[in-house]
Amino acid sequence: MDAHSQTVPAPADHAVSTAPGTALPLSERVQEALAVTKRGVDELLIEAEFAQKLARAERSGIPLRIKLGLDPTAPDLHLGHTVVLNKMRQLQDLGHTVIFLIGDFTSMIGDPSGRNVTRPPLTKEQIEQNAITYFKQASLVLDAEKTEIRYNSEWCDPLGARGMIKLASHSTVARMMERDDFSKRFKANTPISVHEFLYPLMQGYDSVALKSDLELGGTDQKFNLLMGRELQKSYGQEPQCILTMPLLEGLDGIEKMSKSKNNYIGITEPANTMFAKIMSISDPMMWRYYDLLSFCSLAEIDAFKTAVAIGKNPRDVKVALAQEIVTRFHSKQAGEDALADFVNRSKGGIPDEVPEISLVGAPMGIGQLLKQANLCASSSEALRMVEQGGVRIDGNMISDKGLKVDAGTMVLQVGKRKFARVTLA
Repeated sequence: MDAHSQTVPAPADHAVSTAPGTALPLSERVQEALAVTKRGVDELLIEAEFAQKLARAERSGIPLRIKLGLDPTAPDLHLGHTVVLNKMRQLQDLGHTVIFLIGDFTSMIGDPSGRNVTRPPLTKEQIEQNAITYFKQASLVLDAEKTEIRYNSEWCDPLGARGMIKLASHSTVARMMERDDFSKRFKANTPISVHEFLYPLMQGYDSVALKSDLELGGTDQKFNLLMGRELQKSYGQEPQCILTMPLLEGLDGIEKMSKSKNNYIGITEPANTMFAKIMSISDPMMWRYYDLLSFCSLAEIDAFKTAVAIGKNPRDVKVALAQEIVTRFHSKQAGEDALADFVNRSKGGIPDEVPEISLVGAPMGIGQLLKQANLCASSSEALRMVEQGGVRIDGNMISDKGLKVDAGTMVLQVGKRKFARVTLA
């Protein structure tokens, strides 16, 4: 789509001048836009520069170009990804052009951010397969009709060896070693592959190719985002501002949300599963999720906090959050049904939708049965769950690790959220 097809309406009166050496008061609209931009962010660099960019856009009617790059390293997105996508949507609603950049070229290098070993590069086939679902899922947050979709292979592939050498001349090894994960690996004598130095350069070059005004990313992307700013200066462009968003903790409340750590909430997960997972987070972590995921106003969130402080049950506030998020990614009816399902489970009931599995081998040991029903990763894990009182058959808690289960149809439950209707023969 045309990157300049949207405009930001300019008011009749202009209170801002961007001429060198001037710093007139920002208009009310620019101040409001700046407040929206800053909500929940970790850093906005450099805020004064971005305020002037907003003022220029208001005066000229030319929207800012706001970039978010994601490498399709996995086929699915989770709520942690939506923290920065939510911010993109807010900026999109202000009238600016948002660019959803799929890093099909940089994925073949592998982002070294936060890594203590070299990240295995993906194959072209893996990248293409993952990219298929990326934008479809991102469109659950962004306005797809107003989003510019780009692939960085468009300008990275044509660079060739000559262009790559020229690009590399814009940085130094010393600059790369300022990066925390590189310096730690170097001190620990952990190998750093030469191609990893290319990653921040290529991501920075994306900003040059797209003439980005603002680039978003997680806090772990700060080095890469700053590289884009520096390369734009080298190529004679106005440097982009950078905005970093906090990394959302997962269900454990400690590690950042990640599929590899199994502490995630996928945005395409069933509504009931999503609802139950949100309800499982701790009460203190609930406020973190409100700040980074909810579309409620700051005043509404403050009102919730006040209500809890004077005696309101935090569970009720968490229910409101769970319904909001389930409604966003499914529907209002799905949110209401998920609440009813959660209440039913809380009373010891069985969910309406339970996977049905047929197994043979009766009588079967409880550990093996739970493993084959895909409710536990191993028999030993299953027996630990029995020890902890986390296993039920047809609603009855099982405490005997040596139990042999006879043939028949039964509902198995592990923990609060895992169910299966098993027919054992």
